[in-house]
Amino acid sequence: MMTVLVCSSFVMLYYPHFSFALCLFQFLSELTRFFQRSKTSGSLNITMKRYDGRTRPKPKSNRSEQSISHETVEYKCILRASLGKKKISTIVNQKEVNKFQMAYINVLKGNMDGLKKRDKKSAKGKSKATQ
Repeated sequence: MMTVLVCSSFVMLYYPHFSFALCLFQFLSELTRFFQRSKTSGSLNITMKRYDGRTRPKPKSNRSEQSISHETVEYKCILRASLGKKKISTIVNQKEVNKFQMAYINVLKGNMDGLKKRDKKSAKGKSKATQ
């Protein structure tokens, strides 16, 4: 079963097997909250992959037929984030990729301040040993 949600200027699909799907900017604000919570405890996992709108794999009998036909499918991108037991996801359409990517980069840059730089001494030691 699929439910259609209207969020700002676009329509987004909600699939029950996801925890819950958010609008793009709701996803970013919730992701910011996840980053803040992960600073105290836990680890934040973010995944991004191509999404073709399928909720189930293709049947084996149709796989060979599908590879022969050249359909123009508008692919989307699905982003998932999880912190502990809480999970969020969103689907980005091709038309909104640039706008979303700029906002997503700002969220990442603003919240990745706890990263540590690597020591360069260990890299120099390895290069001298190989020469």
